Amino acid sequence: MVEFSVVPERTALINIDLQECFVRDSPIAAPEGPAVLERLNRLAAACRQAGIAVIHTRFVLRPDGSNMGILRETSPPAREGILNEDARSAQLDRGLVTEKEDIILDKSRFGAFFNTDLEEILRRRGIDTLIIGGIATNFCCETTAREAMQRDFRVFFLSDGTATADIGEVSAAELQRASLTTLGFLFAQVLTVDEMLEMIVRA
Repeated sequence: MVEFSVVPERTALINIDLQECFVRDSPIAAPEGPAVLERLNRLAAACRQAGIAVIHTRFVLRPDGSNMGILRETSPPAREGILNEDARSAQLDRGLVTEKEDIILDKSRFGAFFNTDLEEILRRRGIDTLIIGGIATNFCCETTAREAMQRDFRVFFLSDGTATADIGEVSAAELQRASLTTLGFLFAQVLTVDEMLEMIVRA
């Protein structure tokens, strides 16, 4: 297992898709969503204090469907308008704490690097290390972690700062375990929010 170090000015926290529809009160919400949100609010506060950039992503689509692409065929939530950028369900969750210095990044696909200026934002700030949390673990969080590693960013992936929902007969716990095992094997250092906080304090 890899062990990275934290250099605050070269590190960013990326909170993936902490939107109403993924956090609570939605057919696609993660049952652990509110608990994950609370942990990430605590982590983000520590990051800001340490000089670590905080970025929040939103998975949103144009209401006219012009950037939906193949999601029209593969994603019921996309077709149903749950991710429309003007829908209440697609807004950042009401419990998420954001500050004026935070960056809000809209994306139209699972990975935060695809068709966005995320990499440019990070490179211009000299950032080479990412902390990834959010929802859903096995979709947007995992895709973003893989994209980041492929671009030579060091990745910390939060085991209890991410969450997902059941898929058919496969439980959220099983899906979470599979993603964490795969990512920890090759793509990231997997650790808890408390372990991440300890590393930040020691940095």
